[in-house]
Amino acid sequence: MPTPASAAPEGLSRRTFWILLALAVLSIAAGIGLREPTPPDEPRFVLAAKHMVESGQWLFPHRGSELYAEKPPTFMWLQAASYEVVRNWRIAFLLPSLLSALLVLWLVHDLGKRLWNEQTGRYAALAVFVALQFGLMAKRAQIDITVVGMMTLSLWGLLRHLLLGPDWRALWLGCFAAGLGTVTKGVGFLPLLVLVPWLVLRLAHGPKPEWSGANLGRSALGVLFFALGAGVWVFPMAYAAYAGSDPALQRYANEILFRQTATRYANAWHHVKPWWYFGQVILTLWLPLSWLLPWLAPAWWRELKRFDARYVLLLGWALLVLLFFSASPGKREVYILPALPAFALAAAPLLPGLLQRKGVRRLLLGYLFAFAAVFLLGSLAALTGHGHWADKQASMRGMDASTVRAMLLWLLALGIAWLAAALYGWRRKTWPAVVAATAVLWIIFGIGLTPTLTADSSARALMEKVGRRIGPGAELGMVGWKEQNLLQADRPARDFGFKKSWQQQWAGAEAWLAEKPEKRWVFVLDEAMSPCADPGQVVAIGQSNRRNWLLVPGTAWKPGCRTPELAGQAAYEIDDNDD
Repeated sequence: MPTPASAAPEGLSRRTFWILLALAVLSIAAGIGLREPTPPDEPRFVLAAKHMVESGQWLFPHRGSELYAEKPPTFMWLQAASYEVVRNWRIAFLLPSLLSALLVLWLVHDLGKRLWNEQTGRYAALAVFVALQFGLMAKRAQIDITVVGMMTLSLWGLLRHLLLGPDWRALWLGCFAAGLGTVTKGVGFLPLLVLVPWLVLRLAHGPKPEWSGANLGRSALGVLFFALGAGVWVFPMAYAAYAGSDPALQRYANEILFRQTATRYANAWHHVKPWWYFGQVILTLWLPLSWLLPWLAPAWWRELKRFDARYVLLLGWALLVLLFFSASPGKREVYILPALPAFALAAAPLLPGLLQRKGVRRLLLGYLFAFAAVFLLGSLAALTGHGHWADKQASMRGMDASTVRAMLLWLLALGIAWLAAALYGWRRKTWPAVVAATAVLWIIFGIGLTPTLTADSSARALMEKVGRRIGPGAELGMVGWKEQNLLQADRPARDFGFKKSWQQQWAGAEAWLAEKPEKRWVFVLDEAMSPCADPGQVVAIGQSNRRNWLLVPGTAWKPGCRTPELAGQAAYEIDDNDD
């Protein structure tokens, strides 16, 4: 690898910062309105949000005809509210993620400026942005970036009070945001753990906390504000469920309040990973920042030995979050994302000095050149017929040749852009080159890659094919379906349950087909196919999201036949989040 030119000062001027920040904001927003919701999580949230808008019932989210009890409805409320404003689902479903990501960047910049100085705030915001996981989640309509926004707001308020206060309004805001985050995703209370390193530091190295009556009273109000945040949904939902007589609502409340929280944490039934799993997530998805740990760790240790409260609280809280998620057997890479803003804030004061070091600059340039090589060589190999990875993906996803070629051309453009950024960083300033390369990555991802793949990855192309095949006057039912199928259907579709067994779904479909066999069809996963249908009339309609799908006309059903218990559903459910 070439040796970088003699180090130029890496200080971030006000003008340079605002240019880079504008580029970051543009890259996060790029592509909104150009794609459909894609698995694994986006279609189910949009389904629930659409049901809220269409039914007017916002308290209990639905997935098709069933109650959806895996997540609280706050994120879906935000999507539904966004639709009420913009009246376009392609825009509305991504707006909460965009606004949450921008909120995180602002909060990190503001907190860095308050705890250190303006320069630190600038580096902190951009350090969050360049972490690959942040951009990836900011471009997705998943709950995680929204809960990170609420948790960062909570941490912002708590740290203002604990480090710069007393600031009781900031404390109460932090507690309210933690409560609201908890009913967005159960782990939203985690910012309150920052009180642990604060209390340890105060007890060990004074001044001791003042436990006056006034302070205790104001602190107790924090509990009230947390309850108010969580009570936005918990109180009316619990009252409607337990004060009423509908057993389905009571089962929903028990599921969401207990099984999907404490039980899921202590005895996870899927996504089981080893205790060290998040170490590899940090090293890979938080790069390039995580690759600076060999330089950051000794500097952090020196600050911790001086009992600098800023580092003790930021790093202590990030460590507690890491330990909290590592202790649970169930792990997904997104779980650790809330710790990224604290990690970036702790790194930001050190970045200007580290960027003067040749070793750090070489590492960042290596990161740029390596990814440029991957994008360039991978796309060129596939375009010239020497790479099989693109053919494999096309086969698994049901993509046609024109889609594959467009995808490869976008990847080629991305490789050229990253190579240009690497050369700029080698000759001039490394940090702006890293920020610009990251921005280009998410711009091309937003306006090029995801719109190119949206028809196949969202199942829109498949469901359009289904609509053409059955004709405009036919009715459509679904068995063994996925959320994207129901969402992308070109007409109101009848489902017979989602979590019910395939046998139970077919029991409902059998009676439905028998009512109008000449007019009704069932869309079904090939693995869920019933032996009660005449194979000669069954239509293999296509492949999508690594699965094969069939159409069963009502005339194909054998009179009097009942579908037996079908094998394979357990494996299908385990793979439910892996589309």
